[in-house]
Amino acid sequence: MTTTDQPATGLDRRSLLKRSAAAGLGIAFAGSIDAIAGTAAHAATRSASGYGPLVADPAGILALPKGFSYTIVAEAGKTVMDGGALTPTDMDGMGAFATSTGTTLVYNHEISGNETPKVPVNDLSLTYDPKAGGGTTNLEIGADGKRVREYVSCAGTENNCAGGVTPWGTWLTCEETEKLAGTSRDKDHGYVFEVSPRQTENPNNSNVPLKFLGRFAHEAVAVDPSTNVIYETEDASRPNGLYFRWVPPAGFTGEKGALVALAQGPGGATAGTLQAMSCSRGSRHIADLSEATQPGTQYKVSWVDVPDRDGKQLGPVRRQFNHDYTTTTNGTTTRFTKTDGADVTRSRKLEGAWWADGGAYFVASFARLSDGSRNEHDGQVWFYDPAKETVTLTTIFGVNPDPNVDSDDVDGPDNITVSPYGGVILAEDGNGVQHLVGVTEQGKSYALARNDASGSEFTGPVFSPDGSTLFASIQSGPGRVFAITGPWGRPSNAR
Repeated sequence: MTTTDQPATGLDRRSLLKRSAAAGLGIAFAGSIDAIAGTAAHAATRSASGYGPLVADPAGILALPKGFSYTIVAEAGKTVMDGGALTPTDMDGMGAFATSTGTTLVYNHEISGNETPKVPVNDLSLTYDPKAGGGTTNLEIGADGKRVREYVSCAGTENNCAGGVTPWGTWLTCEETEKLAGTSRDKDHGYVFEVSPRQTENPNNSNVPLKFLGRFAHEAVAVDPSTNVIYETEDASRPNGLYFRWVPPAGFTGEKGALVALAQGPGGATAGTLQAMSCSRGSRHIADLSEATQPGTQYKVSWVDVPDRDGKQLGPVRRQFNHDYTTTTNGTTTRFTKTDGADVTRSRKLEGAWWADGGAYFVASFARLSDGSRNEHDGQVWFYDPAKETVTLTTIFGVNPDPNVDSDDVDGPDNITVSPYGGVILAEDGNGVQHLVGVTEQGKSYALARNDASGSEFTGPVFSPDGSTLFASIQSGPGRVFAITGPWGRPSNAR
């Protein structure tokens, strides 16, 4: 994913890797909460066989294990949508929804600048800001796994990243930006929008910003089906991003259209409570999630109210904690000093999120000492348990010594989904060779797919509702959406 507020040079992962004192640490895994409960924290076996070794693709596109195959169901600049426009580029997070005739995919387009094709803005009932080129498209897949049709479901948004599904069957698309209205955009950006898999439910709904969820560099969301609390990751730097939750107001019921109705109602911009996560171990505050270096590490969680969720009066939300700073708006300079006790816990590159097992899984893509992190790693997976108010490190990847070599090492996990066959699937967004990476329930990693066409990241892994097909994308070069089928089952934990 694109990183908000990151310098264009000098802080990319490749240059950081060359300077890393932690290179060669290897990989430590612990895939499920059950597997790590009560065990001593230590480095587990490096990798598993999963579904077997990857077989090179004769077409040079996607390597998969023996017996697996893929179909390209959308390709940027090539497949044609309703109305004649071509499929937009930069595919990202994706949700899969059952229909009477198959599956509808709702997927994001992480477009922020000159990327083409952009999401068309022909229908203003679907468009938030005509000057922005991102958004979502809905892709209908038949029961036979073939493409049926594709159409725009949300337009005029910016840098739509991982997003997430809701328990009531909609998609929350996230803008990973803090761009304000000005010469290049007509409206402020950095919001979440709700999109339905049903075409008729999107006009004048999918273009409504859910401002109560905050304005910041949103990456992904996960929704608690029992409380309707929404958990949000932030992919940002200077300072590093935060993990948020939105607690709905009393009487809120989770159903289609409820979020949009809340946003459009009286006081909708500040409905409910937006809070940032603060972690501790005993009496010690945990300033950064990179402090954890062993799977099984667990912290107690508390929550701190966000002072200014729109990030205008007091500046970007993540700078409103642990951070003294000065901001100038419309010629007025304001000095903000953190409130005592308002300590929060940060993380570099908070990315994908997924609700499963009674809690929220979320990913930190990488961390380096030079970006303010406490320790270095090439990926963490965390599990937040709302019943216990704890967050537990389930998986950690050591710094990959050479991403250009196709090996057991992984760098930069991003999007995440929980597999119906056990464990999780991660989309690699690092340097060099790019994979879909599985982690078994016993905590070992395996390669599920390899991008043989380009160095572009994988995005949006999600299983069809019946579990028969894994949908996933390669973001660019060109952007493609794949339907992957094969002899699914519990992946082997053996080497």
